[in-house]
Amino acid sequence: MLGFLLIAALPAQAADPFEVRSVKGQFGDVKDSLTQAIEGRGLVVSYVAQVAEMLDRTAADLGAKRRIYGAGEVLEFCSAKLSRQMMEADPRNLVFCPYSLAIYTLEDKPGEVFIARKVLPAGPAYAPIDALLGDIVAEASR
Repeated sequence: MLGFLLIAALPAQAADPFEVRSVKGQFGDVKDSLTQAIEGRGLVVSYVAQVAEMLDRTAADLGAKRRIYGAGEVLEFCSAKLSRQMMEADPRNLVFCPYSLAIYTLEDKPGEVFIARKVLPAGPAYAPIDALLGDIVAEASR
């Protein structure tokens, strides 16, 4: 019974939980474009997670045989105004902050850079942030 109530209380998820765009170019150039798209909206990248480096560094300890990314980072940032609105609607929405956008390359696709984002659930509390993330990704993908 509790499990049912918990599931029923969660917002509906989008059909695909993430969106990925492919951009022709070099990782550093696309990352610069992504950073500029974020900062151009008055937002600040507060943290860059070096995910690909961490996976490479720990691969031998885990018995990993293949490299997943050529480069791979997650940029984190937030909008105080939009986050406040979302969390006033439901304090559990704290889980969606900070916002994050991933940027990565794959060894078997040279000259191609991928930008990925989570698609937020449908609803008025999420729509402005989902639109913001979509606009940033679209701008950086040009």
